[in-house]
Amino acid sequence: MLSHQHLNPSLNRPRTDSLTTSSAPGPSATLEDWLDYHQRLNPRRIELGLGRTRAVLDALELERPDLTITVAGTNGKGSSVAMLDALLREPRKPVGAFTSPHLIRYNERIALDGAPVDDATIIAAFQRIEAVRGDVPLTYFEASALAALAVFADAGVAVALLEVGLGGRLDAVNAVSADGMLITSIDLDHQSWLGDTREAIGAEKAGVLRGGAPAVFSGNDMPDSVAEVAAQVGTPLWVAGRDYSVGRHRDGHWQFESALLTLVDLPPLTLTGDHQIANAAGVIALLARLGRLPDDAADRLSRVAVAGRFQRLSGRPPWILDVAHNPASAAALAATLRHEPCQGRTLALVGMLADKDLEAAIGSLDDVVDDWFAMPIESPRALPPLDLAQRIAAVTNRPCAWFDAQPTALQAVRELANSADRIVVFGSFHAVGPALATLRGRRV
Repeated sequence: MLSHQHLNPSLNRPRTDSLTTSSAPGPSATLEDWLDYHQRLNPRRIELGLGRTRAVLDALELERPDLTITVAGTNGKGSSVAMLDALLREPRKPVGAFTSPHLIRYNERIALDGAPVDDATIIAAFQRIEAVRGDVPLTYFEASALAALAVFADAGVAVALLEVGLGGRLDAVNAVSADGMLITSIDLDHQSWLGDTREAIGAEKAGVLRGGAPAVFSGNDMPDSVAEVAAQVGTPLWVAGRDYSVGRHRDGHWQFESALLTLVDLPPLTLTGDHQIANAAGVIALLARLGRLPDDAADRLSRVAVAGRFQRLSGRPPWILDVAHNPASAAALAATLRHEPCQGRTLALVGMLADKDLEAAIGSLDDVVDDWFAMPIESPRALPPLDLAQRIAAVTNRPCAWFDAQPTALQAVRELANSADRIVVFGSFHAVGPALATLRGRRV
């Protein structure tokens, strides 16, 4: 049975006062029907706490996999999960990965050996959850996490990879005690939920740590709060730059060195940017400590690709899509663009949520972007394109055109670009995912 640890006993009492009166979808309901139901089941879009998830998890009585790894952090979680997935696959049993948010289809959130599961599998998991949920008002994310755990149990996965959605300490996936933990980075994001300093955010994300289970911090400048939490709970924590090091070479090759092992002349990654090498090194460090690093790790890592992470679409002009949506990820995108300059202009098309530090993100990219464009995204938290354009213009002291529909924006920017230029689409998943779907459909 999946075990868990109570960080705060008072959070184990699920709220029932916000329970919706909506009826559960019927036997012929679609996945969209179920997702709509879970959007309405708890009227609070975000409600942190472990009580609801734990109550339903106990009722489900799921068998746990051989190995569970939790991945937390501000940026780099999705790429790190993809790398772990690639390194932990074996013929005998599948690897299950739960990630969020999705780019194009909800099914991306629950994958077996890298392939999103089908609608029927997710619906069956939702039905199983509904049968035991009682009056517990699960949030959309909590229902998603529980569905993933149910799918993994039914598939008999050898490994479950669980990406934290928000924070760590009170995130739904933290209802499961992991055998290994990876914290990728700590930067300012979601301050209204996690605190307005890196130390406060670090303490929340370090809430995934467990006593006796190995953990790795793979980012830069680890806050003291992470070490403090690790010491309090008894987590043996490795830190990048202290317990292992990375060397980078001009030809893209790199090396990893620690007390456990040394790997030299590692091949370049498909994933672009120094931050991705840092992510890969963290994955190597954790799996080495768990005794699960495969002999062909270097080859497997070199072939990992993740949609929406400096993703290039060939053509003239080329498109680059990146889900950089906070200051740290925007700075990483800017560094990669500087490292790979183009002959012509860089045209940036942006869609952002209103709760992000837009000014800091745009400021990081101002010196590498020649022309700015703003587009709408479909989200209740979206920043309207006119407001977005005005704020971009205020930061850059340059005009920023805006569009009232994303297909119009993609087409217009494409027509403005010439073959020597490049077009960068970045920001929210709600911006990059639909853009990727449109571009893959060759409608632009």
